[in-house]
Amino acid sequence: MKMGILLAIAAAAAVLLGALAFLGGMGGGSADDIQTAALMSTLMDNGSPILGDVDAPITLVEFGDYQCHFCNVFFHNTKDRLTADYVDTGKVRIIFKDFTIIGPDSIKAAEGSRCATEQGLYWEYHDTVYSYWNGENNGWASLDNLHRFAAEAGLDVPAWSECVQSGRHAEAVSASSRDARSLELGGTPSFFVISPDGSVIHVHGAQPYDQFARIFDDILDDVS
Repeated sequence: MKMGILLAIAAAAAVLLGALAFLGGMGGGSADDIQTAALMSTLMDNGSPILGDVDAPITLVEFGDYQCHFCNVFFHNTKDRLTADYVDTGKVRIIFKDFTIIGPDSIKAAEGSRCATEQGLYWEYHDTVYSYWNGENNGWASLDNLHRFAAEAGLDVPAWSECVQSGRHAEAVSASSRDARSLELGGTPSFFVISPDGSVIHVHGAQPYDQFARIFDDILDDVS
């Protein structure tokens, strides 16, 4: 695979059942199969609904925090263009996983996203919250403001509020953060690109559109 331009390939390779191969060499014996299944579970479980075609050949997994500055940079500078060029065209599907490392407001914002899922409006809520980003631990993502964001996203706010207050999605958010820690992630955002053959590329940070496009195009060239 032509991956000369990739950043930080396999930076977290020595996790999950010893040593998982992030690029190639994933097939073969039963031990490899078990390791691959464990890695896929860590990347795919406890995440958001899929954005895009569920059968898209490439999966992009983002670990993020709603208060994270560079997550916001990715959202505003890169996500929409990637969505238009790769998600809406059926080439890439996106999954967001919570890694709530900044503060309590991050946790409530993440739990709110799971409550939005109950109404089929996860991504509308996700995008609305990021559109109001205004720093870290300064109150912009307070529960009161999250109610306003939920209304703007089109949610039934009383039902959404009951869900958040119940805490019934708290464990799912915690599990997603545990997945991030099991991958030894040091911060957010952190991305994993999963190829059709099961190989995984780790991309650190809010890289520009061109970096993601080159990764996707290289993969698509290899499978065409």
